[in-house]
Amino acid sequence: MAIPKTMQAAILVEQRKPLVVDEVELPPALEIGQVLVKIHYSGICGSQLGEIDGAKGEDKFLPHLLGHEASGTVVETGPGVKHVKAGDIVVLHWRKGLGIEGAPPSYRWRGNKLNAGWIATFNEYAIVAENRVTAIPPESDLEVAALFGCAVTTGFGVVENNAHVRIGESVVVFGAGGVGLNIVQAAALVGAYPVIAVDLYDNRLELAKSMGATHLINSSKLDAREQIQKIIAQGLDVFIDNTGQPEIIQMGYEITKPQGRVVLVGVPKKGKNINIYSLPLHFGKGLSGSHGGEAIPNIDIPRYQGMFNAGRIKLKELITERFVLQDINTAIDDMRTGKMSGRCLIHM
Repeated sequence: MAIPKTMQAAILVEQRKPLVVDEVELPPALEIGQVLVKIHYSGICGSQLGEIDGAKGEDKFLPHLLGHEASGTVVETGPGVKHVKAGDIVVLHWRKGLGIEGAPPSYRWRGNKLNAGWIATFNEYAIVAENRVTAIPPESDLEVAALFGCAVTTGFGVVENNAHVRIGESVVVFGAGGVGLNIVQAAALVGAYPVIAVDLYDNRLELAKSMGATHLINSSKLDAREQIQKIIAQGLDVFIDNTGQPEIIQMGYEITKPQGRVVLVGVPKKGKNINIYSLPLHFGKGLSGSHGGEAIPNIDIPRYQGMFNAGRIKLKELITERFVLQDINTAIDDMRTGKMSGRCLIHM
């Protein structure tokens, strides 16, 4: 199949404004290390909301495409690509996997260059670097496969690689969105106890309970610090923050044990700094940031897919909403307001 001349895509034209869904032109040929994928399902991650809101400051690459987790079928491969071939079912992910890091694609919109980076998934087709796709079995569930691009690999990786949670350790997961729910599930899977989920919305907390949370705290109704300390009087082992709110990070740092660990998944907005007393860091307290759970896609995706196929983890239940590309701004609004309890998918 030849590369389509155009496709529909959701474009970030201006920060803090709705995405523009419009026709985008694709280049006529693939370059070294590039892969053309027909997207089936794309997830929406909190980091895309951060990009739209300008959480990291001024965006110097506008206009550009968004999205970093999806499932799709390989249509064509460029020179040098050897880890996937036409017809393969693949997971698209932002963490680097096997293969070449080909150049970002040369899309055009309304006659001008349109930036996309090495992966973008809010589009009908995607030209991505070979190291941003991992082949999976052809019979794989395409909805669940999209979650392996970020939500699952990040959530499980945070527990395995960042927090190093041990059996019987206490864990607080602050923020029970798509990634947070997988952190809850992974913490329960490795034998943490108690596993406390904290969120502003009861619908998310109920889903967290089904994922293995032993205690639920609605921080819009109750004082989270007070409730956590009631449950864990002897001090907390692990605090995982998905909110990026400095006051929540500071609270987590204060209520963890002297040798406790605080892991930051959410990123504070530019200029919003945390204020901590650093002496405990010299005596065993841990404070670290997570970069996608330090996941290795080509190793971790097959592992987690094996767990899913064996019925050992719940992933289909995480998908609570489905939208088409034209309604992507509605999906984003529903994420912001808490109307959406789990992960939503954009069906292409």
